[in-house]
Amino acid sequence: MNVQSVTHEKSHVFKRASWYEHIELIMALISGVLIVLAYIAETQGGAPWIHVTLYLSAFFIGGYAKAKEGISDTIETKSLNVELLMIIAAIGAASIGYWMEGAILIFIFALSGALETYTMNKNERALESLMELQPEQATRLTDTDELEVVHIDDLRVGDRIYVRPGERIPVDGKIVKGNASVEEAAITGESVPVDRQVGDDVFGSSVNLNGVLTIEVTKLATETLFQKIIQMVQQAQEEKSPSAQFIDRYEGRYVQIVLFSVAAIIILGPFFTSWSLETSIYRGMILLVVASPCALVAAITPAALAAIASSAKHGILFKGGAHIENMGRLKAIAFDKTGTLTIGKPIVQEALISPSLEEEDVNRIVSLIEEHSMHPLAEALVSYTGKHTGEMTHFKDITGSGIEATIDGTTYRVGKQKFADRSGDFFKHDVERLKEAGHTLVFISDESRTIGAYALRDTLRPEAKVAIQRLNDLGIATIMITGDNEATARAIANEAGLTRYIAECLPEEKVSQIKTLREEYGTIGMIGDGINDAPALATADVGIAMGEGTDAALETADVVLMKNDLVRLSDAIRQSRKLNRIVLQNVVFALGVILVLIATNIFELLIMPFAVVGHEGSTILVILNGLRLLTSSWE
Repeated sequence: MNVQSVTHEKSHVFKRASWYEHIELIMALISGVLIVLAYIAETQGGAPWIHVTLYLSAFFIGGYAKAKEGISDTIETKSLNVELLMIIAAIGAASIGYWMEGAILIFIFALSGALETYTMNKNERALESLMELQPEQATRLTDTDELEVVHIDDLRVGDRIYVRPGERIPVDGKIVKGNASVEEAAITGESVPVDRQVGDDVFGSSVNLNGVLTIEVTKLATETLFQKIIQMVQQAQEEKSPSAQFIDRYEGRYVQIVLFSVAAIIILGPFFTSWSLETSIYRGMILLVVASPCALVAAITPAALAAIASSAKHGILFKGGAHIENMGRLKAIAFDKTGTLTIGKPIVQEALISPSLEEEDVNRIVSLIEEHSMHPLAEALVSYTGKHTGEMTHFKDITGSGIEATIDGTTYRVGKQKFADRSGDFFKHDVERLKEAGHTLVFISDESRTIGAYALRDTLRPEAKVAIQRLNDLGIATIMITGDNEATARAIANEAGLTRYIAECLPEEKVSQIKTLREEYGTIGMIGDGINDAPALATADVGIAMGEGTDAALETADVVLMKNDLVRLSDAIRQSRKLNRIVLQNVVFALGVILVLIATNIFELLIMPFAVVGHEGSTILVILNGLRLLTSSWE
C-alpha cells in the first residue's frame, strides 16, 4: 500500500472513529437521562408501564453498543467477556423486579466504554498529524534534464529530484549537486539548521532553506526515515499495557466462573440444599447482581476522572485514567533537550571582541550584515547587537559558510570559523572553552584579521532547574536524550542538574534508548515537543508533551503540559501517587464488599433489597472516596 492510499485510508478511519465515539457517548448519556425519568415516574406513582418502558429504553439505548461488542468479541474469540456479564447481570436484576439496578449497571458500563473509545481515537490521530508533513509530490529530473512533477510513490532508487529553496525534501537521498542549509527539526528536533553539500545524505520531510539541490534518491517513499517514525508511533500505540494484558488474560475466566456459579446455584440448589427451585433462582439472580464488577469499575474510573479534572485546572492534561495512574509509578523521566528543557531558540551568550576595537563598532557591522541574512542565527545576532544604520554593498551569501559584504569601504566576513577567522588563533583559549561548553560560534573578520566572535547557545527554561531538583527529590531519575552533540548535551545536563544524558540520538535511537532505560529503571516517562519525539513518546510508559509542541507530539503523548511549566511534573506525580493510593483503597473495599455479599447470599442471610443497598452503597462510597481528588491541594 502506498503512502497516499495509507493517508486517505487513515483519514476515513479517523472520520468514522470520531463519529462513532460521539454517538456512543450520546447514547450513554441518553440512557442516564431515561433512568432519572423512570425513577421519577416510579416514585410519583405513575402507571407501571411508563417507568418499565423508560427502563427498557435505557437498557436498549445504553447497552446496545456494549452488547454488540460483547457478542462480536465472543463470536470472534470464542470466549466470554465482561461486557456480556454486565448485560446478563442487568437483565437478571430486571427479571426479578429490580429495573433501576439493571439500568444503572448498563449506564455506568456504557459511559466508561464511551470515554475509553474517545481516548483511544484521540491518540490514533497522531498518525494523521505526522502524515501531513510527508510531501506527496516531487520534481524529478528526466534523462534530458527536463523537470517533471510526479507522485513520490513513482520515485525509484537512483532517480534525481530537484528541490528548490523553501521546499520539503520528499524522500531520503544524497546530494549530487548544490549546497544548502537544511532544517532537520522533523527528524532530529534541533532548531539550528545544518549545512549540507555534495555527497551528504538528506532526509525526507526536512526543509531546504536557501539552496537549489539536486538529490539522488536512495530510498523509496515507503522506506524513508520519516516513514519509520510513523511506523514506530503506530506500533507503539498498538502495544497493550500490562494492565490491559492482565484483563484480557483473566476476563473470560472471571465471567465463566460467575456464570458457572449462578448456573450451579440454580440447577443444583434444589438437589443439595433445602432450597426450592424458586429460591435457587432468587439466590442465583442475587449472585449475578453482587458479583458484577460495578463497584470495581467505580473504584477506578471516577477517581481517575477527578484527578484528571483537578490536574487540568492546573495546566496538566491527561488523556485517560491509565496514564495518570502510570504517572505515579514512574522511576525515571527522559527529557528531550530543544524546546523542552531549553527555550528552543539560540541566543548570544558571550561576545569576544578584539581589544583594539570598540564592541559597539563591531556590533554595528554584524547588525548591518545579519539584518539581510535568512539564516536562523541571524535573528539572534541582530537581537544581541541591536539595529543600526549604515550603507552596505556587495552583499554575498555563501551557502554553508557565511556572508561577505562591504561597509564603509571595508569588506567583512561573518560566518563559520573556517570562513571568517583570518587569524586562525583569535582568542584561542576562549574559543576552545566556549566550544567545550556546547556553544555555536560565529566569527567576524575584516580584510586582514579576525575582529570578533559571538558564542550562541540555546538556554534552559527558567523553571528547569527547580523542576529537575523536585523530581530528583521524589526519587525519580532524570535523563536527557538529545540529537545534539556531546559538548552541548553535557553542558545543558550539568546546568540543569540532570542525573545523566545521552547525546547524538536519531528518533529510532531514542526509541531504543527508552526501551533500554525501561529495563534499567522500570516504568519510564518521556517528555518532548517535536515530531522527532513522537516515536519515543509513544514507546514510553507515559508520553508527556509540551503544550507549545508540534501537533504530532501533542497527539501522540499521554499527558500534555498546557502551560509548558516543567515544575508541574512533580505536582502531577504526587497527584498520581495519591490517586493510586485511593484506587487501592477502593479496590480492596469493593472486593471485600463483594465477597461479604456473596458469602451472606450463600448462607441465606441476604435478601435482594440488602443486596442492592450493599452493592450500590459500596459503589457510591468508592465514588465519593475518589472524588476527594477534586479538592486535593497543589503547591
